[in-house]
Amino acid sequence: MKSIYLTGFMGAGKTTIGQALAAKLSLPVVDTDTLIEQNTKMAIKDIFEQHGESFFRELETKTLQGLPVNNTLVTTGGGIVTAQKNIDWMRENGCMIFLYADPEVIWERLENDTTRPLVQQKKKEEVTELFMKRLPLYKQAHITVDTTGLTLEAAAGAVHNAVKTWSNRQH
Repeated sequence: MKSIYLTGFMGAGKTTIGQALAAKLSLPVVDTDTLIEQNTKMAIKDIFEQHGESFFRELETKTLQGLPVNNTLVTTGGGIVTAQKNIDWMRENGCMIFLYADPEVIWERLENDTTRPLVQQKKKEEVTELFMKRLPLYKQAHITVDTTGLTLEAAAGAVHNAVKTWSNRQH
């Protein structure tokens, strides 16, 4: 099976749903942000502060392209789609899935999160604007699953069913 790439905005549930989905599919799960933190021995927010966003985005692309393209579930950082080459990579090497969550729900999840550099000191309108700016990029995914209002189990189930359908179409 080709690798599965979960994309979506911060707070959409990529990491949480990814863990549940990996268990359903019996696949290892790799989180690009976690891998970057392990490899650099730095927190993402520290990378942003000390080296800037463009440096982080380069690390993100290198990390993505260094991962297996078969039998792996990859959860990505919310901004991985800001480089078209990353979208193209995920589409060519696996099943790219956009986990959509309503901006209101995302704001509720992110409002007090101090680990996300692009949200700190931002107003709801600014976060929504960033979401809307990225939306066309996320929509290039093979599959979109709306997770708004779904429980973890229901969201993982919806993604699992979408992956099975996509996989059957590939054969």
